[in-house]
Amino acid sequence: MRSITTLAAGAGFFFVTLALFVQGFLPALVPESRAREVSRAVRTDLGDVKWVRYASRDYTPLERRGRAVYIREGCWYCHSQYVRPVAGEASRWGPVAEAGEYAWDLPHLLSTRRIGPDLSRVGLKYSDDWHYSHHWNPRLTVPDSIMPSFPWLFAQLVVRVRSGAGGPTPEVTPELRRYFTLRPNRSIVLFPDQSGLTFVPPAPDGAWPLDGTPVLDLTPLRGRSLAAAVRLVIPTPDLVGLVRYLQKLGTNRGAWREIFEAQSVEVSAMTIPEGEALVEQGREVYEDHCVGCHGPKGDGNGPAATFLFPRPRDFTAGVFKFRTTPSGSLPTDGDLYRTITRGVRWTAMPTWHEVPDKERVAAIAYIKTFSRRWKEETPEPAVPFEAAPPATPALLAHGQDLYIRAKCWECHGQEGRGDGPSAPQLRDDFDLPIRPTDFTRGQFKGGSSAADLYRALTLGLDGTPMPSFADSLGNAERWALAYYVLSLSAWADPLTGEKLQLSDAAKAALNSRGVEASHPRRAWDPALDGPGVAEAAGTAGPPTRDGRE
Repeated sequence: MRSITTLAAGAGFFFVTLALFVQGFLPALVPESRAREVSRAVRTDLGDVKWVRYASRDYTPLERRGRAVYIREGCWYCHSQYVRPVAGEASRWGPVAEAGEYAWDLPHLLSTRRIGPDLSRVGLKYSDDWHYSHHWNPRLTVPDSIMPSFPWLFAQLVVRVRSGAGGPTPEVTPELRRYFTLRPNRSIVLFPDQSGLTFVPPAPDGAWPLDGTPVLDLTPLRGRSLAAAVRLVIPTPDLVGLVRYLQKLGTNRGAWREIFEAQSVEVSAMTIPEGEALVEQGREVYEDHCVGCHGPKGDGNGPAATFLFPRPRDFTAGVFKFRTTPSGSLPTDGDLYRTITRGVRWTAMPTWHEVPDKERVAAIAYIKTFSRRWKEETPEPAVPFEAAPPATPALLAHGQDLYIRAKCWECHGQEGRGDGPSAPQLRDDFDLPIRPTDFTRGQFKGGSSAADLYRALTLGLDGTPMPSFADSLGNAERWALAYYVLSLSAWADPLTGEKLQLSDAAKAALNSRGVEASHPRRAWDPALDGPGVAEAAGTAGPPTRDGRE
């Protein structure tokens, strides 16, 4: 018996040691385990999205602080950060994980449990505001979530409301001065809900106080009275760092989301049938996914709305920005299906490609019950568009001239950063503040192809200050302007907007129509001579360093 016990103990020690060697020590000897390069999707000057080998970026101090909070709060217990190379993984989450993505991660947080969604590609899927709302109460944005709330990551301040020349404002107290400078000529607009809960969005670096005076905008309450006091919900620097960390995840792979097939839906001529059963199914889908932001009445006043900017869409008005129909018309069912599937970049509206298509169709049927317009009007036929012309340097130069001539810079800024002189005063048709798109990040709300931008220039965005240019610019001019706007995000990091450090030779190669670089495994490698591992003229290039073709 003693010999068997000794043998078992020895065998156990041997296999534990073997596991440590194979899983711990041996991988460190493989060169790929120390790689910092990844295949990254980039937009070229001519509007294409191609893959290039590029070094992953280390975390900023604020992002690293957020990673420490992520570990401290046990987020990694439930959320994995790894896209496995098996069936369905890449279609659900995005490109398969590469070693270089984890070059700066010590300790690694790959995890194997997926009680919650995988977070390896969560960066830029949601807005910062969505994350703040989700951490305040996960059920606000995901009604069936089992994630706990994190109220200790917020400061809370209850203050009385007083009337002022610029509108109702929180009463000035010593505590309020900790978070606002109270500079009189600068307003910081906040949107309380009817209970008085009011989210205060932080500065990008998480520093307090904010430079200005808080003003309460009661427009979304539609005349309903506000409580005598408001409760300000203020993210702590720890939470700001955590959100910065989450937004970083997956962005070392660049603009991959713009060519993610699972959510790349072309506008279709689909027609959704009317029927009580479909509407009832849609109501269930809406309550499972949409009610937290858009509200039970579809008026954009869901319990998460105070956290979100821009505000959620008010379905009761029947006004939609992203359409293939003429300005002023209702959208087609295909337009709505595309928006739900793709999401709306740079807002809290995420992609819903994971929701089964039949449920997305049912949700559209239910959304259409919120406005009488769907009973009284019929969407006009979709406007036909010709195929996009090929992009050329001359076309981009013409588009740059038109950008100035059409005064796009007044809202979007000279460099397209959304900081034009008119930007602070812009309001939508519901008298709510609205921000112009920052073109340099490539986060276009209605689609990020030249055809998407051409459509927006032609039809305008109903309910916003963005008009149709169909009468003031010719067809060729609108195409030139669309390509130029798209080029403002060329070679840029979608998270920061900063330009990548690529050589002129690498840019010329990627701009070339002969270099496809259409897949991470065929990414152009600037360190290699010739086309590297990219496809040139339809032929696979030479093998990579690890022997792939």
